[in-house]
Amino acid sequence: MSSSTEWWSISWSVGVGVMAVLIGLGVLILCMRAGALLTRIGRTLDEVDRQIPVLSAPIATTLTHVGGIADTADSTLARLGVAVGQLEGVAAGASRTASTLGSLVATAASGLRKPKGDTPASETR
Repeated sequence: MSSSTEWWSISWSVGVGVMAVLIGLGVLILCMRAGALLTRIGRTLDEVDRQIPVLSAPIATTLTHVGGIADTADSTLARLGVAVGQLEGVAAGASRTASTLGSLVATAASGLRKPKGDTPASETR
């Protein structure tokens, strides 16, 4: 062990060994933390599983209520559609009536106009 090559080989081997131990220790710590995290997640999910039956009745009631509101809105919209259809029919009838009255007034006005005669306006003075 007098040569520097032997010391270099020994120090290299010790360095590699120490690095392997440190890497192994890092992986061990990482695995222990991941295990603790998974255990905590498991407890949280167990608590959620215990609370689901407690919450299911109010949620079902709320969904039933919302469904009733949606049904009421649907029937209201259907009635509104019928009312709009009737209003459109009334508007179409009013438009036809106004058009007919306009043509009658135009016809009556043209019948009331009488020609002034054959003499021009300048000669009647």
